[in-house]
Parts: sequence; structure tokens; C-alpha cells
Amino acid sequence: MSKDAAVLLGTGSIGQAIVRRVGAGKHVVLADVKKENADRAAKILEDAGFETSTIAVNLGSRDDIIALVSHAQSFGAVKHVINAAGVSPSQASVQDILKVDLYGTAVLLEEFGKIIADGGSGIVISSQSGHRLGALSEEENEQLAASPVDELMTLPFIAAITDTLKAYQYSKRCNVLRVMYEATRWGKRGATINSISPGIIITPLANDELHGPRGEGYRKMLSLCPAGRAGTPDEVGDLAAFLMSEKGRWISGSDFLIDGGTTASYWYGDLQYLKATH
Repeated sequence: MSKDAAVLLGTGSIGQAIVRRVGAGKHVVLADVKKENADRAAKILEDAGFETSTIAVNLGSRDDIIALVSHAQSFGAVKHVINAAGVSPSQASVQDILKVDLYGTAVLLEEFGKIIADGGSGIVISSQSGHRLGALSEEENEQLAASPVDELMTLPFIAAITDTLKAYQYSKRCNVLRVMYEATRWGKRGATINSISPGIIITPLANDELHGPRGEGYRKMLSLCPAGRAGTPDEVGDLAAFLMSEKGRWISGSDFLIDGGTTASYWYGDLQYLKATH
């Protein structure tokens, strides 16, 4: 029997927390660059009563994203799209970060925006890192928001990036701007699209970092932020669930910073010392 579909790209802790809140009664498509990650998430969700299927998808490939759209549609109308995929400055090269986090997210929004169901909703997981980039010019904002997707990586100020952190920050700023741009198109189909910019969220990877060589720096940063701690995937999941619910229907094209006040402190509080490293 055909039923609505919920699509999750990037099957880590945050993505799973979101899809558990919106996927009940729907067919949940789990997509990841490593199919074994998607299969692992599928086992957890199926043991909790969800119906799932898995597919390998490289966010940096338009062909893979089109295949994901087709796969999802085979189960019914696509009601929810969650993009929690991406690579970090310590994981990848400048080119790979831009290809996946900047270009790939823009493609995903464009392709799913063509088929998203009436009453549907989408969430892009961005990052607090995009809020640590200084103000861009009006022209740069316009170019990141509205340039044809295949021209994004050739924009002069993007092509000139040589630092992985800058590549990540620009990618995340672009995510927020593309969400604004695409909200006008998704709205014509009766759907909403928003982004969430988390701070440090405790996941297996984050736990490794907190107890690794750079752990002391991370722990100091968390202790000095207004909340005094890191966040949890469930806190991000609760915010996403509200945005994707009937109660969030008047919210679209917006970005929500959920970082325990870290960004506020970075600019104006006890964490201003981080500016020297960023």
C-alpha cells in the first residue's frame, strides 16, 4: 500500500533523532554515503516499529540525488526531507567540503523542491560555524542564494578559498541562504523548508573529540558558553519536529541557531578568544 515517505540523508545521531519524531506511519528512506551506516540505522528504527529502506547516496553527486528522489517516490508522496549529511573541516579537503556541503545541499533542495508534496516540509542541518563568518556583501549573499547551482563553486570568492574551515563556514552560510531562496519555490507547492544550525552536539564523533588531543579546548569552550554544556541530538530533534509539524506551517525560509548561546558568546562574551583562531 502506498504511503507518504520521509527521507533522511545522513543517518547519524541527529538525523535519526529527527526522523524518529516525524517518520511514524510513513515509509522512512535512509540514505548515506556508506550504505552500511544506513543499514545500521534501519535496524535500529525497524526494531522501534518504523518501516524503512536504505540507499547509498553521495550528497556531492546530482545523479545520486536524482536516484534518491526516484527511490523515495516509489513508496508514495514525499512529505519530509531531512538533510543531515556533510563533511567537516577536519575530515575533508576544501574541494570536497564545497562539493558536498555547499553544492550538494543546493542540488538536494532544488531536486526535492520539484516533487515535495503539498503540506510537506524539509530541514537542512547547517552549523553554528556559518554564524562565525563575518557579514558578506549584498552581492555575495545574492550570488550564494540564487546563482544556478552548477555555477556556485565557480563564484570567484568561493573558488579562491584555500582553508578548510573557511570552506565549511561559507558552505554553511550558503545552506542558510539557499534555504531562503528555495522557500519561495517550495511554498508554491504548499511546503516549508528551514535550516537548523547546531553547536556542539554529543554524538560518538563529538565524544571522541572531547576525549581526544583537542578535548581540553572543547571542554573549556563548552564550560564558558552560556548553557555550560554541549547539546543532545534529541534537543535538535525536538526543534525540527516542531518546524515540520502543523504548528510550524507559518515558518519557512528561516535558520534556527541551537548552540547553548555559544555564538552569542563568541561575538560578545567569554568565548571571544576563539576569534583569533577563526
